[in-house]
Amino acid sequence: MAALADLAQALQRLEAQGLAAIGAATSLAALEQLRVNYLGKKGELSQILRGMGQLPPAERPQIGALANQVKDRLQEALTQRVTAVQAAQLQARLQAETLDVTMPGWGYAPGRAHPLQAMIQRVLAVFVGLGYQVVQGPEVETDYYNFAALNFLPDHPARDMQDTYYLPDGRLLRTHTSTVQIRYMEAHQPPVRIVVPGRVYRRDAVDATHSAMFHQVEILAVERGLRFTDLKGTLIAFVRALFGDIPVRFRASYFPFTEPSAEVDLQWRGRWLEVLGCGMVHPNVLRTVGYDPEQYTGFAAGLGIERLAMIFHEIDDIRRFYTSDLRFLTQF
Repeated sequence: MAALADLAQALQRLEAQGLAAIGAATSLAALEQLRVNYLGKKGELSQILRGMGQLPPAERPQIGALANQVKDRLQEALTQRVTAVQAAQLQARLQAETLDVTMPGWGYAPGRAHPLQAMIQRVLAVFVGLGYQVVQGPEVETDYYNFAALNFLPDHPARDMQDTYYLPDGRLLRTHTSTVQIRYMEAHQPPVRIVVPGRVYRRDAVDATHSAMFHQVEILAVERGLRFTDLKGTLIAFVRALFGDIPVRFRASYFPFTEPSAEVDLQWRGRWLEVLGCGMVHPNVLRTVGYDPEQYTGFAAGLGIERLAMIFHEIDDIRRFYTSDLRFLTQF
């Protein structure tokens, strides 16, 4: 049978060991483990108190009172030590994170838009200011959207393998952003006023002025009563918004999806430079999307971003845009 003195000595030893261990602990995790070891349901204090059942009833209150004292002292020591460790950790963190405001800051070069992306944003800003909505479409297309719906005849040269990237499943990489015109008109009724930026692909030999992948921006407007003079006024306003009050001329041309069609030139640095193609939307295109050409007319225009950027920045080789040469890119 456990003696009163034995349990009292065990509680005193537990208190001494516990206080020493708590005082030596240096982390919150260690203190939590000590709390579990000494004061938990299966801890050492509970193990000792199991012996109270062997004491005479008259002696049990003495051990109970002593056990409560030991528990309170250990709990108080734990609380004080947790507070001290937290304070020490905070002080160490503050010292580690102290900033010397007299030290010079780190220099970071500001990011810049790529010259092609910057040119796209300039172009879009002009047309959005004129009331156009920016829309986009897929780069992988079908023959219908890339050619047939745009009034290309079955034997048109643009369909040749020499001009178009065909995919094994019969689809192709779009050769112009005009595909988005068809997709948009199929889903919307007039009036239509959209501007379409995006990448296009052609099987061109890469040289100073040609690339197999390049960027286009296309506009389309369809409503009642639009005329070629509306197209001219829109494009002249666009060119002069980018380049200032410079001479602009329109030359007769041909595109399957517009009639009449024209090329637009601007006079820049003493030379006439072609910048875009345009025309009135062909009645066959309007019929294809379900518009009545007797009720609606429209105009469209498309420009190459690389060509426009080369003129704007006086760059002599289109390949410079794709080299990722920082000596070139940091100039913009």
